[in-house]
Amino acid sequence: MAILENIRKRTTILILIIGLALFAFVISGVFTSSGFGGGKVGSTIAEINGQEVSIDEFRQQVETAQRSSPPGTSSMQIVNRVWDQQVRKSILEEQFEDLGVSIEQDQIINFLKTSGYAQSPEFQNADGVFDENVFRNAVASWRDNEPLRYDLWLQTEKQIIQQAKEQTYFNLIKAGVGATLKEGELEYRLANEKMDLKYVRVPYSSIPDSTLTITKSEIQTYINAHNDDFKQEEARDIQFVYFDEKPSDADIKAIEDEIATLMDDAVEYNKLTDQNDTIAGFRNTADMTDFLDRKSDIKFDTIYKEKKELPPLFADTLMTLQVGAIYGPYRDGDFYKVSKMMGRRPNGTVKASHILITYEGAERADPKITRTKEEAEEKAQELLKEAKKSDAVFVELARDNSDGPSAPNGGDLGYFREGIMTPEFNDFAFDNAVGTIGLVETDFGFHIVKVDDKRDLVQIATLAREVEPSEETINTLFTDATNFELDAIASDTPFSDFAKEKEYIVRPVNKIKAMDENLPGLDAQRSIVQWAFNPETKLGEIKRFNINSGYAVVQLTNAYEDGLMSVEDASATVLPKLRKERKAAQIISANKGKSMEDFAKDNNLTVSNASSVTVKSPTIPGAGSEPAVVGTAFALKEGETSGLLEGSTGVFMVTVSKREEPIKLDNYSTYANTLKNASAGKVNTAVVDALKEKAEIDDKRSTFY
Repeated sequence: MAILENIRKRTTILILIIGLALFAFVISGVFTSSGFGGGKVGSTIAEINGQEVSIDEFRQQVETAQRSSPPGTSSMQIVNRVWDQQVRKSILEEQFEDLGVSIEQDQIINFLKTSGYAQSPEFQNADGVFDENVFRNAVASWRDNEPLRYDLWLQTEKQIIQQAKEQTYFNLIKAGVGATLKEGELEYRLANEKMDLKYVRVPYSSIPDSTLTITKSEIQTYINAHNDDFKQEEARDIQFVYFDEKPSDADIKAIEDEIATLMDDAVEYNKLTDQNDTIAGFRNTADMTDFLDRKSDIKFDTIYKEKKELPPLFADTLMTLQVGAIYGPYRDGDFYKVSKMMGRRPNGTVKASHILITYEGAERADPKITRTKEEAEEKAQELLKEAKKSDAVFVELARDNSDGPSAPNGGDLGYFREGIMTPEFNDFAFDNAVGTIGLVETDFGFHIVKVDDKRDLVQIATLAREVEPSEETINTLFTDATNFELDAIASDTPFSDFAKEKEYIVRPVNKIKAMDENLPGLDAQRSIVQWAFNPETKLGEIKRFNINSGYAVVQLTNAYEDGLMSVEDASATVLPKLRKERKAAQIISANKGKSMEDFAKDNNLTVSNASSVTVKSPTIPGAGSEPAVVGTAFALKEGETSGLLEGSTGVFMVTVSKREEPIKLDNYSTYANTLKNASAGKVNTAVVDALKEKAEIDDKRSTFY
């Protein structure tokens, strides 16, 4: 009873709290620091730092992303993009919660005031100003009357909240990023302090690899000491034989014969009346459109074309045909073709250049132009005289004088067909010979026009048949692939050897990741990746897959578990490093205490020189990039010699023969600010990457996609 009495006493406070909460969520429930969370149902696609990600919620996000993705985007590309967004959102939300980062209503309203919403009359008051109350009422109306629009707003609102939180969070981190004037001064010195060096280098290649023995235990010790460098994701290796569904020689011959028949012989076909009629072949038909509609895989294109619009390999030949002449049969990609010249328009396209002199009031004239029409004509006449001189360079005249947008290109207008330009310009270009220069007046101003070139346009009809595998070829391919699969499974001979015996090419694909989609040589084959990662698929297992243009018989050859690389997998990387360390130790041990001259003499080398070397550009002529060696030299005084230095390509000894100090600046704030801005610019990506690396992520996408 005491509890009930306390509740009764606080009724007014509770009503006030509920009322404020309802006001806060009046638009959609997201105008608060947290918002409504959707309930998670069904299976989870992941756990990110202990928080489950619902597969149903994830699929909704994928569907939304699909609607806004450009054509050609694959399903897996969308899934992976949504996944990256989900991981980013989850790890940042955890940070927001720990730091108390929240977004209030006024911040969202301020965002809306600077967005496209503020420009819409729908959300403005009588004075044409964005009104948040008008906007709230509109959203409430969407909720009741336009559910699709309301759902779209909910998604937008969530994005606004997330963007605002991220901006606040990253700004807090950037506030701690800075650079002192001393750091700016050092940055300036590293880039501008130049050194002349004398050096001797004993290259690692002077010791043959064959003289060194590296054991597996040494490789394992190196891996353990550098385990961050040898982490690997779960991966798979496969190899496959591809059975390409392509036309056989017999299929190609059949198409050739069919094309030959259609060229000259009379052809019978059934019209809608079901009567048998005979028409002339391709060479002599009186109705090319009707003939190609019925007999060709490419219809008759009546548009006249330029040479560049014809098949590239055959354009020269096709352009030389006389009207009525035929070329072919010829193979063009996946088609066998015969082409007939139907018509030619000599000089049907013109290339011209011009110098436009416009005036105040002319169409599309630049408002800055104040010359009169008379002044424009006078200037155009002067330029016309200049352009007609034998030594005139029209391109330069256009670049320096034209008021038109083509001026930077020397007035070049490219090729154009009749009717594209204004009538006066069009008539001059098409009625005059190549090389003619003249003056043309249009509504745009006065044009000094030069006719640069003319080309013919042609109308070509093409009888084409796509070269496709026949049903017999397809059936044979299926039989071959199936037999190879069964025989390979039954055989004791290794897959690759067995394939070679059958004269098939074996193609390996290594280090496939669980969410990969495209496989070299096979393109998008998600089903193969899923099979390779299925726990029930055993090493050495073989399976045939139907793919878009044939079959692939695939064998799983290796499986890599998540964690450290094995000695075998890491040896290709570790061996060169250990050999370099061993060689460096040998060279240093054999040359301790020697002067530079003795170091050079005892190794049959000469002292070399390097000029104007800086720490920011640590390239030593004859040796390549050696940042550690140059960095050590930077700390030496002029005339001082280093000890033996382990470089990237060999063991060095260097002397700073000359040091050129940079000019001292009054202030190094510019360099300090550059460092600060560079560091701040990396914050967003660096922080997210660091959080991802430390996060505990159980990714189950491959189970669902």
